[in-house]
Amino acid sequence: MPTDAKRWSQDVTEHSNALDLEEDVFTRDDPKSIAQSLKRSAEQSKRRKSSPYQSAMSMLTFYINRAGDGLSAHRRKVLEAAKGELRAAFGRD
Repeated sequence: MPTDAKRWSQDVTEHSNALDLEEDVFTRDDPKSIAQSLKRSAEQSKRRKSSPYQSAMSMLTFYINRAGDGLSAHRRKVLEAAKGELRAAFGRD
């Protein structure tokens, strides 16, 4: 399989038509920081097709799912916690 084909999800994350993400947002160790960054990106985006909440949560879920087994237990825990922080940031507890 060519290298480009293996990295299509990275390309989606970096060049998504839905959000312009801050650099290295998914590598942060603070779930609240990840959620706030995604919220800002979703609210500022003029290209998203759904609500800011749906766009932000979709991008986070997409990243988690595409990383799959490549995520360490710690990184997965941080990203899953970011989902809860994202819900809270949008008042969806």
